[in-house]
Amino acid sequence: MNVLQIGNKIAKVPIIQGGMGVGVSRSKLAGAVAGEGGIGIISTAQIGYDEAEFETDPAAANRKAIAKHIRLAKEKAKNGLVGVNIMVALKDYVDHVKAAVAAGADVIISGAGIPAKLPEYVKGSDTKIAPIVSSAKAAKVLLQRWEKKYHRTADFIVVEGPKAGGHLGFSREELDDIDAIDYDTRIREIIQTVRDFAVRFQQKIPVIVAGGIFTAQDVRHAVSLGADGVQVASRFVATEECDAAKAYKEAYIKGTSDEIEIIKSPVGMPGRALHNHFLDEIREERIPVKKCYGCMRQCNINEIPYCITEALIRAVRGDVDNGLIFCGAEIGRIHEMTTVHALMEELEQGFE
Repeated sequence: MNVLQIGNKIAKVPIIQGGMGVGVSRSKLAGAVAGEGGIGIISTAQIGYDEAEFETDPAAANRKAIAKHIRLAKEKAKNGLVGVNIMVALKDYVDHVKAAVAAGADVIISGAGIPAKLPEYVKGSDTKIAPIVSSAKAAKVLLQRWEKKYHRTADFIVVEGPKAGGHLGFSREELDDIDAIDYDTRIREIIQTVRDFAVRFQQKIPVIVAGGIFTAQDVRHAVSLGADGVQVASRFVATEECDAAKAYKEAYIKGTSDEIEIIKSPVGMPGRALHNHFLDEIREERIPVKKCYGCMRQCNINEIPYCITEALIRAVRGDVDNGLIFCGAEIGRIHEMTTVHALMEELEQGFE
């Protein structure tokens, strides 16, 4: 099995655990994955939701929690790699990037928008950066921008397919007819585009495939397309080490494929979520937002149908009937609780 080399950083296992917010992937999960040789990823989205000052100063609570959870994950990681997922759509995006760099994050993965200025915010550090892209066009436009303005390129690329959870880079129409998308061809096109930039910069730019990676066979298929590694998110929820409440994990285990819905988040992006009472409620009427936690840039509390911060916090704390449960398309294949060690061992077989 080949290692995953990103510049001067090496992961023994080419598996990245996808970032999941709010609070689903923090230091316990990321540290465990890093300890097994993969790359553990902490989501910074409202990461400080359980800090004492969150209600009065959520921005400060999040900055504090970023530093804390990176430190805790690294303590668990046995010299493994720990990084963060930071959504471009966050209101405090720049502050989150700078806090992660200051805390020694090995990598930053950035999507839910175009991370046009990310190289600027990590300049002078050893933190490696990767945009999340869903098409060759998106990859080319961004890498050209970084080349022209910063005279550098990405350290690696994450290709997120339509089967991923959370906020997705696809239209509602595409997601409703997912079988019509020839995503294998898209992946090959993205890999070729990235290779062109790798040649220009005379460096290796690993391409990581994400979205719907569930079994060793899925890993093997991604590798056959030319991927250097995979990113897996939903499967890590049903592990003992996942940071979410037990009820949240059980919702994944009990959830079936026909309970998955494509929803529109308050910030306008489509997402995939597990059906529950909350989704029925917001379909019937708008839930007035009484307080703004300042999470997303494109958010007007007088217009949005509900507060996504409150909905995600309720879910991760275990109120799975009244919270928002983002999930990947393959959640119906999760039937039991496992451990990070057992899951990593299973997935690693796809590289043999």
